[in-house]
Amino acid sequence: MAIPREQGLDNSMKLLMQGYNYIPNRRRRFHSDIFQTRLMGQKVICIGGEEAAEVFYDELKFRRKGAAPKRIKESIFGKKGVQTMDDAAHKHRKQLFMSLMTPERLRELKDITAKQWKFAVDSWQQKQKFELFHEAEKVMCRIACEWAGVPLFASELNQRTSDFSAMIDAFGAVGPRHWSGRTARNRSERWIRTIIDQVRNGERTPPEDTALYAMAWHRDLNGNLLDLQVAAVELINILRPIVAIGRYITFGALAMHDFPETKEKLQMGDDDYSWMFVQEVRRYYPFGPFLGARVRDDFNWGGHHFKKGTLVLLDVYGTNHDPNLWEKPDVFRPERFENWEESLFDFIPQGGGDYDMGHRCAGEWVTVEVMKVSLEFLAKRMDYSVPKQDLRFSMVRMPSIPKSRFMISDVTRK
Repeated sequence: MAIPREQGLDNSMKLLMQGYNYIPNRRRRFHSDIFQTRLMGQKVICIGGEEAAEVFYDELKFRRKGAAPKRIKESIFGKKGVQTMDDAAHKHRKQLFMSLMTPERLRELKDITAKQWKFAVDSWQQKQKFELFHEAEKVMCRIACEWAGVPLFASELNQRTSDFSAMIDAFGAVGPRHWSGRTARNRSERWIRTIIDQVRNGERTPPEDTALYAMAWHRDLNGNLLDLQVAAVELINILRPIVAIGRYITFGALAMHDFPETKEKLQMGDDDYSWMFVQEVRRYYPFGPFLGARVRDDFNWGGHHFKKGTLVLLDVYGTNHDPNLWEKPDVFRPERFENWEESLFDFIPQGGGDYDMGHRCAGEWVTVEVMKVSLEFLAKRMDYSVPKQDLRFSMVRMPSIPKSRFMISDVTRK
């Protein structure tokens, strides 16, 4: 049985013009969780839904090497990072990241997060009005560097935050946004290379349980220290995703504003509700649109013969809004997670599959814990006003963010 096929010599412009809805729109139109199209000059198979995600994360069927476009590696991921690896080398590198996610280190991360929010709110009380998004990114940058053991001087906070933000913002971008992300990555890699080199030559001695120490002294499967450049890429793969949490924080603030009953429930101090709220923010709002992999060896699934080397895109946003998986998926309702039977493949805001050996994001626990502390702080530890502004967010721009960046004013600490 032939799968649906989108007509056109190349549909890349349609992807750019429809953004997060490109794959979901076609899944609905074709009444199919699999279809074929042409993007970036090549045949691409798009899939979505829980069964599709399970297939996508089968490492016998798919590989990550060669899946990410060069422009993505040059701006967001970096070259030779863990996201581009497979098999034993990937598992070995993945364990480097997982070793940082101990209960003790996550508790320390929560303490650092609470401390940095207190510092931020104290400074915000001196401001009449400001963009929460950019300020939240700065808070996240301070949290990331302190937790990772990376020195960050007050004088360089704005530059480092701006660079991480530009890398993140380069996803789905062409023209100036892409080149800004590339320039920011090059500058950040030079900065981190210098710091790791200082650790290796004895000028700097970070605590042994930090990411800086781990990346500086990690050895590959052959027993060799990571190349200095690769070590820098991987340390940035700790720092950049934490800065990216600033978008989730902004969307969380938007949720509290648009659905005030959720803020009231957060203020009641129920830890279970806080967790459900965080998960619903991650499910409901647009963050990652899709993920890519290449077929490792020929196989059949969904009525289609997947040929070796074919690029396949998994619909992340659409799976998190799939009506077959979520009741009223376009309604913001944290309580949906109250009796949620967790699957490795139905809720995939940061990827699916297994944490330890698969390609699911090692930092997902970090994201959830930082969001819980941050959004509870916004709800319970400070008062602020939300002036009239344009709070709409685009489903075309990737990554998305409220147009006004969520302006707040008259901040006071409770």
